[in-house]
Amino acid sequence: MAECKQHPAFDFRLGRGRDGPKQFLGQFEGILQTDGYTAYDKIGVTRMVHAACWAHARRQFFEAVQLNLRDTVATPIVARMDELFAIDAEARRRVTGLTGRHAPRKERAKPLLDDIRSRIEAAQSAALPSSALGKACQYALTLWRKLTRFMEYPELELSNNLAENSMRPVALGRKNWIHIGSLQAGPKVAAIFSVVESCRRLKLSVRNYLAAILPGFADLPIRRLPQLTPAAWVARHSCRCNCSAAENRRACQSRADASMLLHTCSVPATLG
Repeated sequence: MAECKQHPAFDFRLGRGRDGPKQFLGQFEGILQTDGYTAYDKIGVTRMVHAACWAHARRQFFEAVQLNLRDTVATPIVARMDELFAIDAEARRRVTGLTGRHAPRKERAKPLLDDIRSRIEAAQSAALPSSALGKACQYALTLWRKLTRFMEYPELELSNNLAENSMRPVALGRKNWIHIGSLQAGPKVAAIFSVVESCRRLKLSVRNYLAAILPGFADLPIRRLPQLTPAAWVARHSCRCNCSAAENRRACQSRADASMLLHTCSVPATLG
């Protein structure tokens, strides 16, 4: 996930080994938020900050509850984790900016984290290591430093659900794509997914965007490519008038380039 969450990039690899993320990230310096997969542990430079995902940690305990609906240990832990997400959700509704969201985290999330950890440690001491609850405790405690990174970095989300949801079409497709026809096809599909997901996050019609840029695309000099990304296109074709979305849509539909406008009027709307 890139800056402002508007520039996602997909990469293609045949396997899940450490070499893939290591080559893709290269000398990247910043926050890397992932699940608990160990292949991510020893990649990146010294200035890379590794963060974990609370949704994955919660899922482990939720699955333990599903196995025993009368569970009196895992259920309260799931409830406390839900409170953690609720703090961020409430802050997102009431305040603007990362600084505003970080204040309630420091005030309310810190004691909640202490309570969650103490409950997990107590649960681990009583649970069998091979049980669902035991595995959930081990997962959370092993990743605890990474799970609490959000207390240091306001820009960090509690979970990587945005990235996970972006990958959902690929995950679903794997069940249908029994084989790969060409090694060269994988990177091309990854590039297409990057463009499509960028359009989705920008609320830009993928169909209209591609219809506008693809004709004559092969004849353009490579220096023009940065001007044709979804984000660059939106920046150049945004309507910044004060008309209503309905009025704006009717007015712009009469123009030749109407199908590609992303409106930023009082009521957002996307044509197409």
